[in-house]
Amino acid sequence: APRQAKILEILLEHPGEVSAKELIRISGCKMPGLRQLEKKGLITIENKPCDVTNTMHPAGQLQQHLTLTEDQQKAFDTICKKLDEPKLCILLLHGITGSGKTELYLQTITKVLEQGRKAIYLVPEISLTPQTIQRIKARFNKVAVLHSSLLGTVHQSQWNDIKEDKVDIVIGARSSIFAPLKNVGLIIIDEEHENTYKQENIPRYNARDIAILRATYENAMVIMGTATPSLESYEQALKGNYEKIVLSRRIGERQLPPVDIVDMGEEVRKRRGYNIISQRLEYYMKQSLARKEQVILFLNRRGFAPYINCKRCGFVLKCQRCDIPMTFHKKLNTILCHYCYAESRPPESCPDCLANTINYRGFGTEKIEDEIKNRFPNYQIIRMDSDSMRVRDSHEKALTAFERGEFQILLGTQMIAKGLDFPNVTLVGVISADTILNLPDFRASERTFQLISQVAGRTGRGTKGGRVVVQSYNPRHYSITYATAHDYEGFAGKELEYRKQLNYPPFGKLARIVFRGPHEDKTKEKSALVADKLKEIAKTPGSHLEILGPSPAPVTKINDLFRWHLLVKAQHHTSIHNALQGIADMLKPSKGVQTMVDVDPYMML
Repeated sequence: APRQAKILEILLEHPGEVSAKELIRISGCKMPGLRQLEKKGLITIENKPCDVTNTMHPAGQLQQHLTLTEDQQKAFDTICKKLDEPKLCILLLHGITGSGKTELYLQTITKVLEQGRKAIYLVPEISLTPQTIQRIKARFNKVAVLHSSLLGTVHQSQWNDIKEDKVDIVIGARSSIFAPLKNVGLIIIDEEHENTYKQENIPRYNARDIAILRATYENAMVIMGTATPSLESYEQALKGNYEKIVLSRRIGERQLPPVDIVDMGEEVRKRRGYNIISQRLEYYMKQSLARKEQVILFLNRRGFAPYINCKRCGFVLKCQRCDIPMTFHKKLNTILCHYCYAESRPPESCPDCLANTINYRGFGTEKIEDEIKNRFPNYQIIRMDSDSMRVRDSHEKALTAFERGEFQILLGTQMIAKGLDFPNVTLVGVISADTILNLPDFRASERTFQLISQVAGRTGRGTKGGRVVVQSYNPRHYSITYATAHDYEGFAGKELEYRKQLNYPPFGKLARIVFRGPHEDKTKEKSALVADKLKEIAKTPGSHLEILGPSPAPVTKINDLFRWHLLVKAQHHTSIHNALQGIADMLKPSKGVQTMVDVDPYMML
């Protein structure tokens, strides 16, 4: 049966034990299906007590703080002076990768605890930051870790411990900002630029904004740390609304790695054909691996081939429910829609002309994995993406194995760009810097700069130095050139200039209204009616509104629902709120058309 086959595939990808609950959740198979596999002798099922020891740190021997560098000490002295004044304080800690931001957080937490107050430590995704959690638990008692994958009873127990004042520090993703911790004196937002702090489903909120609001009521300090500040936070610092602290040097005076840009268009012309791995990247990989060092390869696209077409008639295989091409996943031998998760077997012939000329185009992490195994058969590679890391704790196990040297090459999507510290990594390869840059999103350049900068920061953190190779078909784009020069200020200056001209955030405020319905004509009609009303409101004196659209959304159909959208731009949130209030009745579901309003949107697809 397909679901039983999927279970075996998952178990092969994750040697060792996997909980039955996780297998059922991921595969869609039920417990009787697991029992059938057990009867066939293919798996073993054992009853074991649930391990919840990782949720609370037991009292014991704690590690001592590290000695701060001169830069860190100056920053810490500034923070301490601010902490002595019990009032709202917002700090933007702009520290390059490897400059010791985490150590500064931990010593600040100690200072806050000494004052009899408590701390909330927000991270972009809890499952992707095991190293950070381990460091915090090694330093402090009374630590609670909150995340969505905790079992209901365990999560409730954690929540009750926090509420009953048994906890001093809460670590977690965005929803942890609502933890019932009393007497909060410090809120840390690590990697504050990450868009995962924005909740896309109802209730929509940005944890960064909620943190500042909560700190206002608690007279607390907010520290937002990152090597690549969001332009919204950077502009607030330029205006003096946030205090900016800079860490411009790496620990141990280590240098930021040199970055090579490979023009893939030129590479194709020189080699008279396309190769996923450029000659330069392959050369440096051979050098690093021969020295028994490690390599990280980054590609923000999962699957094997993101595009399937017919060589004869040009037919493109798209999801029947969504307006996007299906992606081929080789290991599961399935084609999958990454929006509605519809799946089926790959076609043996073209569904349109019936010719046996099916072509799998493009590449994802699965294809890169195959390519690397062919070119470097003597080295072990581990792939980290949402396909290979579906089982609970698989992220932590994979990173631990890589840290131990069991694997020489780590390949992954954006989950490997965050907060990893491996001293033996001396080479980072960015397979395609263009995947985000080409998206129809005004933040595409900013996100490209951030991702390249962050993933580049994973190398050169030890005594051996490091190097970064960036492959791109658009190597002269300013987001790529500034990222490879490690020049945040240069990028921010240029990007802010463009944003100001177009009145996009951080200079203007934005709301996005998305219309969804099973009938395209009715969906389009509803969006036009709302747009006309908004344009009428925009004509009133003092409204300062600009209405863009309506137009088809970049992804025009998801799950059999057609999608149209429009944007509302203004100088202030008040103008947007007043305009939305004026069309409140029109936003109610009608004629089968749903509406979704997102103020300060982060997703534009």
